This record gives sequence, C-alpha cells and structure tokens, in this order.
Amino acid sequence: MKKYILLSLTAIGAIVSIMSCKHEPGAAPKDAGDGAYPAVVSNIFVNRCATAGCHNEASHTGAGGLRLDSWEHLFDGGVNGAVVVPYSSDYSSLMYFINTDSSLGPVAIPTMPLNHKPLSKEEYLAVKKWIDEGAPDKNGNIAFSSNPATRQKIYVVHLGCDMVAVIDAEKNVVMRYVPIGNTEGLEMGAYITSSPDGGNVYACMWFGEEMYKIDAYTDKVVANIPLNNILWGTMTVSPDGGKVALTNVDNHKLAIVNTATASMEYLPGTSFLNPNGVAANKTFDTFYVTSLHGNTVYKYSNGYTKTISIDGKALTTATAGATPDPFEIGMNPDYSRYFVTCHQTKEVRVFNTQNDSLVKVIPVGIRPTALTFAKSKPYLFVACSEDVSTGIFKGTVYVINYNTLEVVKVIAGDFYQPNSVALNEQGNTFYVFSRNQNFNGPAPHHSGPCSGRNGYYQVYDMNTLEPKSGRRYEILVDPFIAASRF
Repeated sequence: MKKYILLSLTAIGAIVSIMSCKHEPGAAPKDAGDGAYPAVVSNIFVNRCATAGCHNEASHTGAGGLRLDSWEHLFDGGVNGAVVVPYSSDYSSLMYFINTDSSLGPVAIPTMPLNHKPLSKEEYLAVKKWIDEGAPDKNGNIAFSSNPATRQKIYVVHLGCDMVAVIDAEKNVVMRYVPIGNTEGLEMGAYITSSPDGGNVYACMWFGEEMYKIDAYTDKVVANIPLNNILWGTMTVSPDGGKVALTNVDNHKLAIVNTATASMEYLPGTSFLNPNGVAANKTFDTFYVTSLHGNTVYKYSNGYTKTISIDGKALTTATAGATPDPFEIGMNPDYSRYFVTCHQTKEVRVFNTQNDSLVKVIPVGIRPTALTFAKSKPYLFVACSEDVSTGIFKGTVYVINYNTLEVVKVIAGDFYQPNSVALNEQGNTFYVFSRNQNFNGPAPHHSGPCSGRNGYYQVYDMNTLEPKSGRRYEILVDPFIAASRF
C-alpha cells in the first residue's frame, strides 16, 4: 500500500500560528447547532473543531482564518485558500491535518484538533467519504453548484500534477479539481484555454496524446480528443469556438482540432522548427507561430508559410548571442497588432498585422512568458518569471496599454516565478500564478499527493492594480497556465 509522510514545509511554529487555534480567553462561541452539516460531519467539525478559541465565528482569525462552525463558511477557506474541495479528498488539505495514519493518506503536522485527542480512523474515513461524495450540506446541496451557466471561474493546469484546478471567482478559492492524463506517469499540463462563449475549456499536456474538453457547466471531461503525439505547446480558439489551433514541438506542425467532431488534422505544408506560441486572425485562416530559439515567427495562410525576422536580422532558429528567442504570441482584441514576448532580450515586440512591420519594442522584465489581454480596459498583462523583485520574492507583472504601447505599471508583488495571469473582468480582478519551484521561494504551507512544491496565486484589483488582500492562495505543484471562463 502506498504510504505518505508529509510535513508542512514551514517551521512548526509557523504552521501552528497559521493553522492552529489560539486558546485564549474570549467570548463564548455562539451555538452553531449542526452548522448545516450532515450529522456525522457536524459531530466532528462543530463539536470538536469549532470550539472556544478555535475555528468558530469568534476565534477563527487566530485559527488560520478558517471557520468550521458552518457548512457555508467552510468553503470560504482559510488564509492559505481552500481546505475542502468537493469530490477531491486527496487534494483537500484539511484531510492532511486530521490524519495520523500515513497508510490512509498524507499526514501533516500539527495534528488537529490541536492539543486534543486525534480523530479516530472511523471519523477520518467518514470525513473523507463525505468530501468524495461532494461535501454536501445536510440537505444535499453541493457548494459552488448554483448558477452553472454564469458562474465565473478560473482554470489552471500544472506541470507538476495532472489536475486542472477550478477557482471560483467570487470566493477566490479552488472549488473543483478535474483529473486529466491517462498514464501512470506525470504527463504535465502544458496549456489551457476556454471557448469564447464560456461553455467549454480545453487542456493539452506536454507528455500526453490527448486534448481534454471540459464542460464548464459541470467541470467534467466530456471528450478525450486523440492527438496521436506528445510535446504540445500552446493553443488558441477560434472566435466561434468551433476550432482550436495548437503547436507540436515533436513533429514541428500546426494542428487544428474540430471541437464539435472531436477530430484533429495537421495543416498541410506546416514545418516549423521549435514551434511554441500560436495566434490567429479573426477569420481563423491565418496563423502566427513562434520559434522558441532565434528570431523567427512563421506566418501561415492557405498552405503558404512566410518567415518573419522579428529583429530585422538574418533569419535563425538557433539561440546565439542576443537573439530574441520568441516565446508567446497574441493578438490585441481588434486583431490589428500581434505581440511577441522575447525570452532572451527581455522585451515585447509589437507588429502590424497588415504588413508584419515592427511597431514598437517594449522593454520588460527578465524572462517574459505568457500574454493576457483584457477587453474592459486596454491592458496587456505580461508575466516576467525571473525578474528582480524585493526580499525573497522573484518576478514581476508588466501592465502595458496595448493602444498606446506604454507601460502602465510594473507590479513587483509577493510573487515567485509568476508564469501566467488570468482575468475576471466581471469582478474587475485578476489572478497572478506563481510556480514557486525554486527552494529559495516562500515555503509552501503544506504538501499533498503530487511530488514537489505547491505553487500559489494572488488576487489583484484591476482598477488600482493593487492586491485585493495579502492572501497567498495555495494550489497544486507548479501552476503553469491559467484561463478565465468568460
């Protein structure tokens, strides 16, 4: 049987201050009744955890910000984000802190309830069963199930865990995990994107041979689309949602997936060295593909490929000297310009789609990666994963006005290797995802079943470009690319 021995990666004293109760005199807790939990769960959470000085209304701020006195407040999470994710007990961190038997699952220290008798095996298994059944309230309601047609969500793939995280944009916590991948080994989520109508989400994997079509109403995989190869790069969806274009590093081609028929074909005549980023025009018949090394962007239309030197020098597909090394490429909302992040020269290069002429070179931070365009404001967000920041932190986010091509702000937040930004334009917020794979970064609050260091995300106000709070929401290992539903 697989055994787990998992300790929080922070010092024990730090864990206690975050997760535990502070047993200090205070107001007596209100009678929580059954907290709207099923009886077996209420007996554990309300009677043993939401006690004086612990996880109740009066004391939760000193207990990691986590309230367990009611089913409703449970899904607000704690200072580190979600503790219970419906249907996913293996990825619910609360389970690690109430477990004392490593043969049952991950064990984290300190054991909860703090300084009290641990839960029995039967109690632990009862909570596990309840979560795996959706963690319903006593009336059978499942958290985050209302308003499936309009609920805003953020979807995240991880290089270190074959799961898609689904974040609720109202509470900002992980609300679901969707398993992807079909092999015993790690397939590594490489990219994720959503259809313009918010109906579906598409994920591909670096070492996987399928694209996963996820229903954004139910957050379940509804189609495994055969790709018949590995080493997939980035994707872009047609405006009508009917097609997805994606790059393949292994065979140097551009593939088109028909989302209705779940079929894939390679575009004829495509042979791109080291293809990665892909963008398309509005009619989805002209495609721009970056070559990871050198200075080349390929422009493909109607069977013909044009090679574009993005620095005006002789074309090359090899990193040498000060080659730009184009990484990601994206169109502004009116399709008049395309923007290219350049890993080695630390810049974003902007081109006119009419004649592919260079419009401007915008200096940014070290190792610019993903591009995210807003529509409610003329903002382009560029994550610079290795940029110099402050203290122990690393990385910045550049906010560029894509109309004036001026830098609006350089955000040097509490990031560590930020790689992707996702937008919630309905709520005027955005999310910055930090990979946090270097051991010099902030120590994760806990570990889980996936091998490696958990990443984290932070929520920012799109109006002020400042953090909404000081919270770092922990997520699975190496969050790589994120996409909003709407």
